Amino acid sequence: MSDVVIIGSGISGMLVARELCAEKLSVTIVERTAATGQESSWAGGGIISPLYPWQYDAAVTRLAHWSQLEYRALCESLFAATGIDPEWTKNGLLIMTDELEQATGWAEQFGEVLQVVDEQTIQEIEPAFAYPGGTAVWMPQVAQVRNPRLLKALKVFLEQHKVNFVTGAEVQGFVTVKDRLQGIKTSQGELQADRVVVASGAWSQSLLTTVDQNVPRIEPVQGQMLLFKAAPALVRRIVLSEQRYVIPRRDGRVLVGSTLEHVGFRKQATETARAELHAMALKLIPALADCPVEHHWAGLRPGSPQGVPYIYEHPTIRSLYVNCGHYRNGVVMGPAAARLLADQVLARPPILSIAPYSLTSRPADREIDRAK
Repeated sequence: MSDVVIIGSGISGMLVARELCAEKLSVTIVERTAATGQESSWAGGGIISPLYPWQYDAAVTRLAHWSQLEYRALCESLFAATGIDPEWTKNGLLIMTDELEQATGWAEQFGEVLQVVDEQTIQEIEPAFAYPGGTAVWMPQVAQVRNPRLLKALKVFLEQHKVNFVTGAEVQGFVTVKDRLQGIKTSQGELQADRVVVASGAWSQSLLTTVDQNVPRIEPVQGQMLLFKAAPALVRRIVLSEQRYVIPRRDGRVLVGSTLEHVGFRKQATETARAELHAMALKLIPALADCPVEHHWAGLRPGSPQGVPYIYEHPTIRSLYVNCGHYRNGVVMGPAAARLLADQVLARPPILSIAPYSLTSRPADREIDRAK
């Protein structure tokens, strides 16, 4: 028996486990697939900022801001403990946009560093970028993380701290006595726990409906990415233009993404998306024409209304907690969301108001924003 069972081994689940380990709780993580952290957390780009951040609800900005202040120390501590470098790198984020008033107003409101830049400055910031004309903003403090390495480091760290991983176990339901949860039923048998955390990404809604019909509104949203093999420093900055982004890794590899596809739980890399992403990559960074595509993949994001995650203790089922619905921003919001969830599990003062992330404060008829 564990103090806490966490359903889901992505960044949301593993960061919660890290928080609880620090308080000496015993933790078991249950993953339906054979390997950990292979869904949305692995598939994303690792930008430690929302894209077009001024377009999001303030609840997203507050989580992102808290996490941004913590990320470097998080990655350095994981590297020191495990020898796996998550490659936190401050590249800055260059965004082509005509929403200058909204962007600067948002930056002033939340104390973010953001500059409106001209054509000459744009070309100085990223010489490889084929400037298409128009206006842009520059966020020099934005960093990135190599999310597959972050996930590997987190798993090794948690194993060092005696977290038990149960993989290939489909969760089939919950064990309840009256209004209190006492564990879960899986394809490998029952697991008992004092508390259960649902952090299973796009699958969270269907899982929670097995115990209650009043559940978070979450749907899978497929995204596809390309990885180019390039020379180091061919691209230096993260660039966002026409809803597509380019992310340079330290070793020269360049990620280009991503699509937004509402196709249910189908996860399939398509030739149509590959061609579109490849064309956009060369349009933004012409030098990529000489670089081979090394990998093309798809992942399922946990879409939620306005991209605001659900982070709460269930209002009627005691000992059931939820941390899901981070949509496109699971990496950047991950540390803050995990801390806020742990604050509730441990009954300690929360780092932020929990109200915007609770189930009861979210109108049931709000639609998932398909443009973000």
